Amino acid sequence: MKTVLVFATLAITCSQASAQLKGFSIGPYVEVAKPIGRLEETNKHGGGVGVSADIRLGKIGLTGSAGFMHFPGRTIETSEGAKETPAINVIPVRAGIKYRFAPVLYAKLEGGMANYTNNDGSAFILSPGIGLRVLGLDVQAKYETWINNGTRSFWGLKAGYNF
Repeated sequence: MKTVLVFATLAITCSQASAQLKGFSIGPYVEVAKPIGRLEETNKHGGGVGVSADIRLGKIGLTGSAGFMHFPGRTIETSEGAKETPAINVIPVRAGIKYRFAPVLYAKLEGGMANYTNNDGSAFILSPGIGLRVLGLDVQAKYETWINNGTRSFWGLKAGYNF
């Protein structure tokens, strides 16, 4: 029985290691965001979900993602009383480049469009970050800014699993 468990564990580990070495991967992610600057004044901490993909080309890779982000509104005290700011809902679509410093450590730079769902138009995204990818688990810390008639920025922590 122990032999069967050892072989099952090795088979799972080898298949996951094989998935880590393949050239293309895709998978879901979740994201938490701490607003800074102007966005922090009007909105609370946000979150999002989506799908990301990457293609490995040696130490360099191409990345892409699409998802949904939500930042709840904040109650602001004004001279006229309390005022509720509207929530921000965005569909971000990003593409970029990733450089692997080591097999599990990378830096990335993505750009794209943040499409506001409440007809506020769209904004240009600029998002540098650093991450770790062990087997299929991908965790990254990033700074993201949306540029359109000013900026809305946040620090983000993104965790996903790539198949």
